[in-house]
Amino acid sequence: MLLAYPFRVLVPRRAAPEAATSVAVALLLLAAAADLVPTSVVIALAAGAGATLAGLRLSRLASRRDIDPTPRSAGVLLDAAVVAAGLTAVVLPLIDLGHTLAVLIGALVVAALATGGLYLLPGRSRPAASVRLRLLVESTGPAVGLALAGWLLLPTDGLPVPVRLGAALTLGGLGMAALNAFAGPRRRSGAAVCRGGVLLTVGGLVLLATLPSAPVGRVALLAVPPLVFGMLLVAVGAADAADDAEPADPAAAAWPRTVLPAAVLLLASGLHLGAGRAPDRTSVLLALAAVPPLVLRELLRAGDAPTSGRRAAHRRPAGRSLRHRRATPARWPGTPEPRPERGPGAPEGTATAMGAGSTWSPDHSSAWWGPNRRPSPTSGTPGDRAALLDALAAIGDVPVPAGALLLVDLHGTEGIGPTAREDVLAEAVHRARAVIAADDLVTGCTGTGFAVVTAAGPVLAYALGTRLLSALSPPYRLAGAMLRVQTSIGLAEVSGAGPADVLRQAELARRRAVQLGRDRVEWYDAFLEEQLVRRLDLERELPGAVARGELDLVYQPVVDLVDGQPVGAEALLRWRSPVLGTVLPAELLPVAEDLDLVGELEWWVLDRACRQLSDWSVGVRELWMAVNVTTRELTTPDFVQRLAAVLAAYGVPPERLVVEVSEPRVAGDLPTVVARLAGLRSLGVRTALDDFRAEHASLAQLRRLPIDLLKVGPELVGARPDGQPPLIDVVVNVGERLGVELVAEELESSTQVEGARRGGCRYGQGFALARPATAERVEAYFEEFPSASR
Repeated sequence: MLLAYPFRVLVPRRAAPEAATSVAVALLLLAAAADLVPTSVVIALAAGAGATLAGLRLSRLASRRDIDPTPRSAGVLLDAAVVAAGLTAVVLPLIDLGHTLAVLIGALVVAALATGGLYLLPGRSRPAASVRLRLLVESTGPAVGLALAGWLLLPTDGLPVPVRLGAALTLGGLGMAALNAFAGPRRRSGAAVCRGGVLLTVGGLVLLATLPSAPVGRVALLAVPPLVFGMLLVAVGAADAADDAEPADPAAAAWPRTVLPAAVLLLASGLHLGAGRAPDRTSVLLALAAVPPLVLRELLRAGDAPTSGRRAAHRRPAGRSLRHRRATPARWPGTPEPRPERGPGAPEGTATAMGAGSTWSPDHSSAWWGPNRRPSPTSGTPGDRAALLDALAAIGDVPVPAGALLLVDLHGTEGIGPTAREDVLAEAVHRARAVIAADDLVTGCTGTGFAVVTAAGPVLAYALGTRLLSALSPPYRLAGAMLRVQTSIGLAEVSGAGPADVLRQAELARRRAVQLGRDRVEWYDAFLEEQLVRRLDLERELPGAVARGELDLVYQPVVDLVDGQPVGAEALLRWRSPVLGTVLPAELLPVAEDLDLVGELEWWVLDRACRQLSDWSVGVRELWMAVNVTTRELTTPDFVQRLAAVLAAYGVPPERLVVEVSEPRVAGDLPTVVARLAGLRSLGVRTALDDFRAEHASLAQLRRLPIDLLKVGPELVGARPDGQPPLIDVVVNVGERLGVELVAEELESSTQVEGARRGGCRYGQGFALARPATAERVEAYFEEFPSASR
């Protein structure tokens, strides 16, 4: 019991079998290293245990009826693949084909089955052809390095040279592909984890085929970890992909795919030379083979645009510097002459709004822009575009090009009139001048923003972008009012790329900043275009999804933390697109907001949830259904009346429905939100405040809101870094005084569940208690608790 308790605390219940198997495999490896157990026995036991557990997990996936047939078919093929891997490690070496040939045949069978399963698995990444080509080129060099490491480390005795070379090349390719799966884009998705697990499994079989397994050759034990853990990752990734557990990934981690192959090659070279062996001809050829991919990568980068010197020859006289270019910035043709901002004592005609050294006179063009002109950066009028491209070309002409372009866009000036908009832009440029360097260029870019060209490196340019955000965020004083604006900044490096490409990349980064919520700086990277293409696909496919019947709901149970009984469920939206696959709300709702489709989607969810609640009302169970509603839809004048009509249509008692609204968004129209929530409560519908933050403003706002339930995240449940009691104590005290019950959500471990229960939360919700599932599966879950009635 003393040993089991920390195991239960540290390991989630759903991962306990995998953790126990991993511990058992580690103990077997230690026993084999100490000559307590034969190597062949350890390989058979470890592979058998991994294949058995992974096979059971995948067989459950293949037999589920709450998911689409395609993931079930993927589960069947992946189940067959892991079973074949286990049989390959245990049985095939016993037949007359010979150890190496038998295991290689098994590896080919495993690869074929797994490839079919991965093809059918939901959530597969479909990068653009240009992205795939760049990733292939960038991966070839490290893959050859891993192959060279394999050649140096594989035994030379009893292994023919062609087999050894083939195994080294195979291991290099599999290893680099696994690194791309675990460290590339969407690396946290179930499909990526499953793909990486398949690659590790096949790599383990290749090692098993080539490493000696005789008692004197315990080196074959090196094949056990990738083989076993690869099979377990196949099962874990497939289950996550089928359950839509696809969190949004941050930018791809580049350092593992560069550092790890280099570290492995360095270690292999050290061991090879330490053993007194000189490099042979094959190792030299493999080392030389890594050079062409590096050259090709540089050629692809250089081929993106003409040489900067040729651009400079057409655009400006020799010797003209960025500082000089700032003295004669461009103005869009047709715009009115600027109203210069003069400092104290400045003579007539001297402007300071664009930075030190900028001058303006009626005969000079200026970096001001008119409110009625709104060309995009890639299709603007020739004057501004040429000035901006000239500035970028100047940075690119230095021997070691370095610099950055920041495109700054202001949001919230659309309805204030042209004169007021010009005043806001003038003030924004004045604020920007206070934080940029003396040699930086500020020029007109769009009708709602400007561009900054700096010779600083990318890290300093990003810091400049954050300073610009801070400088531009305070309200702008207009005639008798204060205007708040949002800022989106796109950043692109100048190094090596042509000016037109830099401008395009910065615009893509700026668009990404807008999509992610504004008030942020986005840095262009190689996968940004793929994400933007994905966004365009979403915007193209989402209209009409309701009419085409592509929307679906899954339900996550809510559990009473006192007795463990389910008390209700939350309806969660899924878009089952035949073109894009399953799309989760985190990706779906921002697109719906931009397309003004949120109301259509939310009323579909309310209608479907009430219909499902009516079906669940047939039995003796009295469970509630929670539905998320945006403040924009909640504050519509007829929301309460329309909801009452939906409840009446399905005969659902109002107290069985819970309408959730997000706390960070209610402050924008608090009086109307309070009125609508009061109207829902008078109707009998219960109300909940989601995403609650234990801040002073939030606590003060809580007293005004007529709510029944308060949903808090796990961050309020745990201990605070400063040693103070958890914030949940404060929230519980306020909730008790207001008669509000607490729901702890996003609980993903037994420790968080216990912390929420001890902290005073009445209800809990999260993966540690129950995962989201279809109505049929949730209903079967409810049947396990015949006394559940609330």
